[in-house]
Amino acid sequence: MSWYLTVLKKYAVFSGRAHRKEYWMFFLFNTIIASVLGFVERLAGSPGVVGSLYGLAVLIPSVSVSVRRLHDTNRSGWWLLIELVPLIGSIVLLVFMVQDSQPGENQHGPNPKLVEHSP
Repeated sequence: MSWYLTVLKKYAVFSGRAHRKEYWMFFLFNTIIASVLGFVERLAGSPGVVGSLYGLAVLIPSVSVSVRRLHDTNRSGWWLLIELVPLIGSIVLLVFMVQDSQPGENQHGPNPKLVEHSP
């Protein structure tokens, strides 16, 4: 849960790097929360307003952590737009997101794995 909150604290931070664990833990918790909200709203017969509001609330953090994850693999955040290409774009973006961090420092900052473990 701390990874989820870390991303929310960096609400609109598009600079720097985010390693795989930060991105995928945010993705996991975001999916769980959205699923639970959707399930509860279906049980209540609600039109999905709460789920839609939640989706809007986490839209910017989702984009920002995705951009920082791409930075971690030494790619521009503009690569997110490849998802607009049907099917192929999503596969390419998935491959980028599962790749390991670029070792050492890159143009987007220091490796978050090294920063996290240093004293």
